[in-house]
Amino acid sequence: MTVPLPPADRLPDGFAVRLDPGTRRRDGGTALLGGSPQRLMRLAPAARPLLTGDRLVVTDARTAALAARLLDAGLAHPDLPPAAPADVTVVIPVKDRTAGLARLLAALRADPGTAGCPVVVVDDGSAEPSAVAEVAHACGAGLVRYDSARGPAAARNAGLRRVRTAAVAFVDSDCVPVPGWLDRLSGHLADPRLAVVAPRITALAAGAPGWVGRYEQVASALDMGAQPAAVAPRSAVSYLPSAALLARRSALGDGFDDGMPVAEDVDLVWRLVAAGWRVRYEPAAEVAHDHRTRPGEWLCRRAFYGTGAARLAQRHGAAVAPIVISSWSAVAWGLVLAPSRLGPPAAAAVLAGATARLARRLTPAGGRPPAGLAAGLVLRGTAASGRTLARAATRHHWPLTLALALVSRRARRLTAAVAVADAALAWWPRRRAIGPVSFTAGRRLEDLGYGAGLWWGALRARDVRALLPAGPGKV
Repeated sequence: MTVPLPPADRLPDGFAVRLDPGTRRRDGGTALLGGSPQRLMRLAPAARPLLTGDRLVVTDARTAALAARLLDAGLAHPDLPPAAPADVTVVIPVKDRTAGLARLLAALRADPGTAGCPVVVVDDGSAEPSAVAEVAHACGAGLVRYDSARGPAAARNAGLRRVRTAAVAFVDSDCVPVPGWLDRLSGHLADPRLAVVAPRITALAAGAPGWVGRYEQVASALDMGAQPAAVAPRSAVSYLPSAALLARRSALGDGFDDGMPVAEDVDLVWRLVAAGWRVRYEPAAEVAHDHRTRPGEWLCRRAFYGTGAARLAQRHGAAVAPIVISSWSAVAWGLVLAPSRLGPPAAAAVLAGATARLARRLTPAGGRPPAGLAAGLVLRGTAASGRTLARAATRHHWPLTLALALVSRRARRLTAAVAVADAALAWWPRRRAIGPVSFTAGRRLEDLGYGAGLWWGALRARDVRALLPAGPGKV
């Protein structure tokens, strides 16, 4: 499936961007370091006086071009006040969740930003269609009915075909938007190249019962975190869940791929990014989600998510790679893990060589090689790649890790250390919200479920690309 190309229109006057808190000025303000993946952007002499502070307001073609570069590099984010709600239709796919549908429709009516929006409910083969119809009609929503379930992608597309407004908001029936969510998202549509923007997905019920409920409140796979981000493969926010999305109707083409029962949201986002559209994550807008808290249901859902990776690999290649690592990082970690006393010194020599090469690449015209900067980037990159390897060993490739642990005492010790360290590092920022035992249990079981689904999907598709590592670079 294809999507239309974005327009060539520039950012409009009045559109503002603000540097990401992680962006650092270098070389007297002539370069910016940041983004995800991290990069160094040198400012042309004509651009330097345009960005004297952390905020840039578009006033002409030059400031529009600079703001666009900052956005696309992930060095800055839109800095816009809440806007009047977009000309939007809300599409709600539903199957059997009559109570959830009624709760969602009531929330939409109570929010001034969505109270007057047209709503289309798509019944994807509910067992009691009359109950769904009654709830939809009572709220003045349009209704599309499938006699048998066709999946969430087909349901959303059925609603999309009914949309006559400039924008469409997809909201799942197990969600409850926080008032003002659409106002926060609508401002992003001022960017003519913006295709999709998504809110933060939070837990609906505070203090949910059981350890799964506590884990989901702090580490749900639907929660992309507290920081705004440009969305792209291999970045800090590489996809958006379709639980709640605001999209420009003209950007979507035919919409989601009906043939994908899972990962259809990831596929759509990646197709849009590949076509040149911008996709953004805006955590200032929130939509609460009724998370699964029964252990069996929750674990099966994680495995189901994992099965989508094989189809994504067939369509998007290395974008779905579980490990992205440079050759020098791979060699360095291989030497560190090798059972030899010479391994660590050899790894240090490899990193020293990588630092020298990077310093030469970063040297400004007529300047001195920034050895300290290069060393810091190499060390941070090596640490990040090590964490990626550890994560893959306990999540994506745990069957291989388990096989090695069964035959090697050293592998067993290393696996245990990695599993504990991975959970501890992820738990620490959340330590006030959940205990270490509950979090570790959730982390390890979630990884087992996802990894099992990943391998099952690869075996069923007879395609192992979703399991293979890849090098850095554009995808």
